Amino acid sequence: MSAQLVPTILCGGAGSRLWPVSRESHPKPFIRLEDGESLLQKAFKRGAHLPGVAQVLTVTNRDLFFKTSDEYREVNKEGLSASFILEPFGRNTAVAVASAALHVSATLGDDALLLVLPADHLVSNQPAFAAAVKEAVTLAQAGALVTFGITPTFPETAYGYIEADGTKVRRFVEKPNAETAQTYLDSGNFLWNAGMFCFSAGTVIAEMTKHCPDVLDATRKCLDAARRAAGADGAQIELDGDTLGLAPDISIDYALMERSTNVAVVQCDIGWSDIGSWNAMGELAHPDERGNRVEGEALLHDVSNCYVRSESRLVGAVGVEDLLIVDTADALLVANRHRAQDVRHVYAALKASGHEAYKVHRSVHRPWGVYTVLEEGSRFKIKRIEVKPGASLSLQLHHHRSEHWIVVSGMALVVNGENEFYVRTNESTYIPAGHKHRLTNPGVVDLVMIEVQSGEYLGEDDIVRFDDNYGRS
Repeated sequence: MSAQLVPTILCGGAGSRLWPVSRESHPKPFIRLEDGESLLQKAFKRGAHLPGVAQVLTVTNRDLFFKTSDEYREVNKEGLSASFILEPFGRNTAVAVASAALHVSATLGDDALLLVLPADHLVSNQPAFAAAVKEAVTLAQAGALVTFGITPTFPETAYGYIEADGTKVRRFVEKPNAETAQTYLDSGNFLWNAGMFCFSAGTVIAEMTKHCPDVLDATRKCLDAARRAAGADGAQIELDGDTLGLAPDISIDYALMERSTNVAVVQCDIGWSDIGSWNAMGELAHPDERGNRVEGEALLHDVSNCYVRSESRLVGAVGVEDLLIVDTADALLVANRHRAQDVRHVYAALKASGHEAYKVHRSVHRPWGVYTVLEEGSRFKIKRIEVKPGASLSLQLHHHRSEHWIVVSGMALVVNGENEFYVRTNESTYIPAGHKHRLTNPGVVDLVMIEVQSGEYLGEDDIVRFDDNYGRS
């Protein structure tokens, strides 16, 4: 392979069908599997371990950048270069692919190959995946837009399909009903659409110029504005929100792949799943003799064909069957296994009502670390706060609440009004409402502390930032 291959990970979406583990600020790619790795980490390794890869490019939301970087740091043992295109808000996959192609073309040339990988899919057979990519690279270097088609094993109605004749794509078809899906399976000519692609930067730009120039032009303006912005560089580019809002909100399938006549397909059997529901997640766990699959701690009596997942608490179940039971610190899902796709309606209702359970967990990741809400009530909230070594919260104040900080382990460097001082293990300090303050971990181990907030209003939006290391306003 003469041209450079750039795995391009698209990390977005809400994962609403995997609520309550998936939330807006902790979407599906960050869900951890039984082996301790997230779907995002597996996607990174899937691309990074291919031959001839020198860097991995990720297109993701601006708010997920630091969390994504942390995830990569855990698994990027070889120190592979990771670059980012950051979106201030989601604008579907056509803009994501266009921005990646324009960026790769500008930095590596039109011959460089993009391997587009969703961050929230699972591939269990890496050797078969590598072989499929090798075939796709050959087709892409010959000038084709290449998609990957999965050999179907049952008449799935939740996937789109590709009708193929060898490597030639006859047509893309939408998610079928059960009867149509069975005819597709019986014909032997249809493949599941895996949503993965391979093409050269020059080819996809040329094809988008033909079939969706509005997407390409709007994206180019976004990138041009980002490159003019102060601090923008080749490793981290943040798209301009004003111009991004003018870009069409459309998928790469609709915008390009279904319109182009220059599309090839690689048929493969790579152990692929889009992990599109709790049923699909449950299939990853080993079943007991009654078909139950359990992740976490559960006691089951006269239970059959259930999936139980609990992050911390013991779950007991008696005399039930065909249920999905997913327990988190602040929300519990109980659903019929045959209605797994309808979990998205719960997520949608929470979002419509403004309930915070659609957006955040009790534990919330920040660029500097993580906080967990332990308890809250009228006029008080208790948090456990972990700050990474060398990290610092913003210089800030709160109008409506005061804070007590108790250091559990490590050491804190505190700014409180005009004073700066250290707070060591088993020591505490008090931050009155209206005082400028800052918390820094000057040590080499995590700083762990308990924060007790009290006041008339305890919302996260009661914050005025004066200085921030992470570009937050």
